[in-house]
Parts: sequence; C-alpha cells; structure tokens
Amino acid sequence: MARTVRDANLETRAARLRLPIRSEPYWRGLEKGFALGYRRRGRGGTWLARRRQADGGYAEHRIGTTDDLQDADGVAVLDYGQAQRAARDWWRTESRREEGHDTREGPFTVQDVIDDYLKAYERRGGKALYEARRAAETHILPALGSVAVAKLTTRKITDWHHGLAEKRARARTKPGRRQNYRKAETGPDAIRKRRATANRILTVLKAALNHAWKADHVASDDSWRRVKPFRAVETARVRYLSETESVRLVNACEPTFRNLVRGGLLTGCRYSELTTMHVEDFNADAGVVIVRESKAGKPRHVVLTVEGQHLFRTLTAGKLGTDPIFARPDGGAWRKSHQLRPMLAACERFISRASTHAWFHARHARRADGRHCRTARPRRHADDGKALRTSCTIVCRRHDPSPFPHTRHCGR
Repeated sequence: MARTVRDANLETRAARLRLPIRSEPYWRGLEKGFALGYRRRGRGGTWLARRRQADGGYAEHRIGTTDDLQDADGVAVLDYGQAQRAARDWWRTESRREEGHDTREGPFTVQDVIDDYLKAYERRGGKALYEARRAAETHILPALGSVAVAKLTTRKITDWHHGLAEKRARARTKPGRRQNYRKAETGPDAIRKRRATANRILTVLKAALNHAWKADHVASDDSWRRVKPFRAVETARVRYLSETESVRLVNACEPTFRNLVRGGLLTGCRYSELTTMHVEDFNADAGVVIVRESKAGKPRHVVLTVEGQHLFRTLTAGKLGTDPIFARPDGGAWRKSHQLRPMLAACERFISRASTHAWFHARHARRADGRHCRTARPRRHADDGKALRTSCTIVCRRHDPSPFPHTRHCGR
C-alpha cells in the first residue's frame, strides 16, 4: 500500500475549514504528474484527482465528497487518506488505459469481466464452459452485471453470495415460462446444500474477476479477495462398493452399457477418459492402458489387473488402432451425457432406495423426486486374479450436481 502523503492544510477537517472559499482547488502532489485536489465550497468540499496526459494536458476527476460536514463512510464521503487511495486507483486505471491495456469506453462492468473470462476459458479448452456460462447468466449477471468493477465492494459481493444461499433451489422450467422453484427444505442438510451451491457460483465470479485483474483491466483484487466462502459445506457421505455390489452393478447394466461400466471399475478412469480411449492406447504385452486425455491435461498410464487385461483384449481384438475401445451398439462413440439414462436405469435396479450416480461424473441426472447423486472414481485394489475386486467411492447428494471445474468431487 502506498504511503499517505502528509499535508497540514488538507489532512484534518479543522485545517480545511480554515482555508478561504474559492473555485480553484488546493492541490497536493502525490506523484510526478499526479495530484490530489480539494475544492472548498460554502457547504462542504469535494476531492479531485489530476494527472498529466501524454499530450501534455491535464485530466481531472471527481473522487468524492469530503468529510467537512459529516463523518467519512469510505464510499461517498471520504477523509484525506481515503481520498488518496481512491485517487491512486483512478490514476492507475487511467494510466493502463493510456498505455493500451484497456481500450473500452465507459466503465468496466461485471458483464465485461464475465464475457472476457468465458472467451478465454473457451480458448484454453475449458471442459465446463456450458455450466460456467449458465451460472453466470442465471445467478451473476442479473444481480451484478451492470455494476462497475471499480465500485464492486466486499460488502456487495458478500450480500449477493449470502443471498444465493437463502434462495430456494431452481427447478427445470420451459422456455418463456415463469421460473419454477423446488419446495423449500428445512434442516441443517438443506442449509448446507444451498451454501455449497452458493460457493460454487462465487467461485465462477472470483475466477472471472481474477482473470480481469491479471489482464490489467482492474486496479486491485482486494474487494473480492476478502470474500470468504461458507465453510464445511462440501461434506459427502462416502462408502465403498464391495465385490458383491460391484458384480450386482455390472449385472444391473444393459448389455450395451456393461463393458463401459466394467472398464470403469477395473481401471478407475473417468467416463470422459474411457470414451476417448482407442485400441492403440492398450498395450497387451505390458498390461497397461494409456489415458491420453485426462482431466488435468496430463497423460498417464493405468496398470490393469488380470481381469482388466482380459476385458481389454476382448474389446480390442480385430479392431484398428484408431477405433474406440468402448463403442456404442451403432459403432459410434459415447458422448457427453450419453451415459445418464443407462446409468440411472442400472441404479434403479441396483439400489432400492434413493438413486445413485455411477463412478463417473454424470452431470445433470435427476430422479422424479429431484435427487442428485454422484460417485467418484473407483480405487482399484492390487491384482488378486478375481473379477471386479474393486472398491468404488459413492457420494450421494440431493440436488448437488457440482458442474463447475473448480469444485472438488473426486476421491482419489
């Protein structure tokens, strides 16, 4: 933080009130070509900032009202130190604009921040672009889209964040219809789930604001860096599938879906990793399969059990190296969300109580009662020669799809 420049005539309210009233401001230089000004009026005064531009002229900007007649609040009414900080923020913003870092006309709003972030996220190949855009369009932009980032305070973000946790969960609504909401739930678990949702949406907003700050569009990240998420809300009920339950899950799957489930249980790979595997990724001599497109973006190899090697040999026999290992009955590849319905049908047959997602990340599956469930990647035991000797972490949640890339839902 910059040092406050002292000035005996401007520092205190009493000293300023002794100055003669005049239209010309009293200036105090803060940096070379940059000064803070005080214009004395009969009913209070005004803080100003002035900077020298590249063409040699001066640009002036009104900072706020002085605390001559009322106490400072740090927003509309500023004391001497607060006025210096506000002037420096304006000076840095205008300097970056002059140097070409930000060429927009008018205030830089949260709408601009979200637009820039989503474009950058798409360019770098983000895997949850749709979910991040939906979170912004549904929860962030209606409340904060028109707010200038320079005026985005910690209090404003905190109030918005807490307001999200107090709202009822949204329900699926037909286009053009009035938004539907789920029935209000009570109890500690209901509060936890709404707070967890609010945290995930806050993470999207913070990611967008941090992107703008790193790109030199924003002078400081202090206002949102001090906003803290709700604590102890990402708790999950975890247990492991036994060998018998693993066999039951496989048997509950449709024949066309069964190999994909077996592949997940025997490798511990995610759904997206399994569906992008090709025959050439399986090394029968070494008994390993290569995961080229992982969630972290780094390739890795998985050592297969005896049962896993047998499965992959069966699925790759007679195929070309570029063919997918796990193909749909029509020969096409499994795509995003293709696994939802067959997995839910298998879960209905597998478990008589609340439905459960499978080991892979099914994004938006929902039962008739609105329950969302998810299972994380399985943890494979050492090779003991037995089929499906695998444990799978199951995480059951109610209406908690965790769609954003910043959430933690893998148990590895």
